[in-house]
Amino acid sequence: QVQLVESGGGLVQPGGSLRLSCAASGSIFSGQAMGWYRQAPGKQRGMIASITSGGSTNYADSVKGRFTISRDNAKNTVYLQMNSLKPEHTAVYYCNRACSRASWGQGTRVTVSS
Repeated sequence: QVQLVESGGGLVQPGGSLRLSCAASGSIFSGQAMGWYRQAPGKQRGMIASITSGGSTNYADSVKGRFTISRDNAKNTVYLQMNSLKPEHTAVYYCNRACSRASWGQGTRVTVSS
């Protein structure tokens, strides 16, 4: 049973924007802090943004001021708005709980290239 489904990735030019979405099952999402994670080629996956069930957010320094995480509790969905993208943002992006992570989804690939 698929419980995390990421979407919205693609090829974008430097300076462009993308909005990622993650649909989660209620058992994963409800009342839980959620996070977006990134795995760049040849690197380990790491959290870049998180949001509590009440909407408080936290960001890695590398994306602060550029990316915005949000959530729609009625839709069990978490979003990542990514602006002013750079080639170094190329990665596969995943969502999951911020703690007590569930099984990973397939992720969504973001490629920033001219």
